[in-house]
Amino acid sequence: MAVPLSAASFLDALLGEGIDVVEVGSWRTHNRDSKGPWGPVNGVMIHHTVTTGTSATVRIVRDGYSGLPGPLCHGMIAKDGRVHLVGYGRANHAGLGDPDVLAAVIAERSLPVDNEASTDGNRHFYGFECENLGDGKDPWPAAQLEAIERVAAALCRAHGWSAASVIRHLDWQPGKVDPRGIDWTAMHARINTRLGVKAPGKPTTPAPQRPVVDLSKLIAAARTNPQASGQPVTYAGVRTVEAALVNAGLLSKTFSDGHYGRTTVTAYAAWQRSKAGGEYRGAAADGIPGMASLKALGKAHGFTVVA
Repeated sequence: MAVPLSAASFLDALLGEGIDVVEVGSWRTHNRDSKGPWGPVNGVMIHHTVTTGTSATVRIVRDGYSGLPGPLCHGMIAKDGRVHLVGYGRANHAGLGDPDVLAAVIAERSLPVDNEASTDGNRHFYGFECENLGDGKDPWPAAQLEAIERVAAALCRAHGWSAASVIRHLDWQPGKVDPRGIDWTAMHARINTRLGVKAPGKPTTPAPQRPVVDLSKLIAAARTNPQASGQPVTYAGVRTVEAALVNAGLLSKTFSDGHYGRTTVTAYAAWQRSKAGGEYRGAAADGIPGMASLKALGKAHGFTVVA
């Protein structure tokens, strides 16, 4: 889970990645926030526009169309590689999608097949439309692909994510095909290379490696997050543990957000008391992870524990 960047920090992240940014009108305050929450954000979603012509495409994604008001994304990536910022906050780009996909993105693990449309994606994802007809024939110029790579890396860098947090619309919502024509495995590899994430010879979608959880960092998060102001994410491994607690039926997906708050403490305490965990009893089941209970959780739900 992450609190959305401020508009200024968002712009700084893009500029810092060497992106050619075009600011369109009052993009910083153009949003659909009155229709629902914006955040926590958990990843980046890429789309294609099914349009041609940069000027017309910018106008459509900023203003929307009958039945779907704009903004339709946060930025539009043109064929020449320029990124046109058209809105910031809640945007009508993702729609309803699969909650299991969201849980996998949060945990940065392999994506399941999207077979459900029940979760509000406009709340949880930064969205970028890409100028392309989406017919499988319209080319993706090198400058545009590089801009996609840089945009994704900029936001992953700002939030401490890897390329596993960058998904396509087709991964999220049943029936969607966008962005058609991009080699997504290659794009993930490019993003991770830019971020300095080493995965030589291995595909990045889906990620084959088991997540690793550092016990000492997890304990620090469990002890400090509940009383901290806001909903800070102080250690990315919390997402992995929360996803496991969701799979164990002890935590609602709503709270699988990377913040080791009181609800996660309660869920982990239930794991400690359970037959599968069994490390503590009574008041000793305090929701603060121990090596035995965490290893048991990792064995059951696919992650490795280090001290």
